[in-house]
Amino acid sequence: MRMKPAEGRTVPAGYRFARAVLRPVIMRLTERHWAGSENLPPEGAYIAVANHVTNADPITFAHYMVDHDVPVKILTKSELFEVPIFRRVITSAGMIPVERGTKKAGDSLAAAKEALARGEVIGIFPEGTLTHDPDGWPMHGKTGAARLALESGVPVIPIAQWGAHRLMPRHSGRLVTLKPQRVDVVAGPPVDLSDFADQPLTGTVLREATDRIMHQLRGMLGEIRGETPPEHVWNIRIDGDMREALKAESAKIRADQRADSLLGRVLGRLGLRREHIS
Repeated sequence: MRMKPAEGRTVPAGYRFARAVLRPVIMRLTERHWAGSENLPPEGAYIAVANHVTNADPITFAHYMVDHDVPVKILTKSELFEVPIFRRVITSAGMIPVERGTKKAGDSLAAAKEALARGEVIGIFPEGTLTHDPDGWPMHGKTGAARLALESGVPVIPIAQWGAHRLMPRHSGRLVTLKPQRVDVVAGPPVDLSDFADQPLTGTVLREATDRIMHQLRGMLGEIRGETPPEHVWNIRIDGDMREALKAESAKIRADQRADSLLGRVLGRLGLRREHIS
């Protein structure tokens, strides 16, 4: 089925190719629970911001947007543009490289601003990386999305998602199961940044606007999870880098999954089920 995007929202060849290849796979691997489509502006440019738990998030995020005829152009870490075949696909799909931690990091915002002026929808993960919060809650956000929104005057639509980590554990690049897993993606109403519109873009203003965006994302994620978000917001600079611990946790999940799969095959050959040995 062809996409029918609004004027200004382009579907370049690379986007059509990625959609044709990836969408059937994700359809097979996920039980999708999409909600909040009424909050997606039917026309005009805007910024869609999402929380970031696992490396599979950009795919489920893009899938949600594509299912609503929005060919979102995502700010993507520049390392992915160094992979030869992948580079050709994401470049031709209109994704925007971000050279994190360099003086060129601001170039991505300039490119995104130009895309917004053409009527495109830009996707940003404000945390800048996978969350390091031990329980998967959104971290302290970076100010790029707020700056881009206030400079461009376009709405910020929060997109909360949860569940892709069941397919690909946190800080891992491998699937642990081929069984369909529930993935929830919900779009919320625009974040109200109107009180910042006429203020100089100082560090304080950008920080307050960013915190407001992240607060709304955390609240939406809490509704999906049926939990109250913790008051403390994880900040890598203060609370520490949890990457290695989370990688170890993901490795254990993969090992447990392999062991469980092996046990299932052995029991099957013996004509038994797991409940026979529990």
